[in-house]
Amino acid sequence: MCLGIPGQLIELSDDNPHVARVDVSGVRRTINIGLLEDEVLVPGDWVLIHVGFAMSKIDEEEAGIALAGLKLMGSGLDDEMDMFRKSEL
Repeated sequence: MCLGIPGQLIELSDDNPHVARVDVSGVRRTINIGLLEDEVLVPGDWVLIHVGFAMSKIDEEEAGIALAGLKLMGSGLDDEMDMFRKSEL
């Protein structure tokens, strides 16, 4: 199963406009934000991440609802977090 995980932007790359650091439930990773080049993104914003790519910008309320839903699914969150930890750009 493929899920999107909400992550909060913590840092935008100075070297590459398509790269950012996010925090996902305490795990910090580098992701690709290139698909959102038409969005204004700043640290603190929330994005929905799938296999290392930000797919959409979401608000904090949507992020909370998504995280709560993933927790209800149980292993779905664990599986997605494992994939997220192993992903590299």
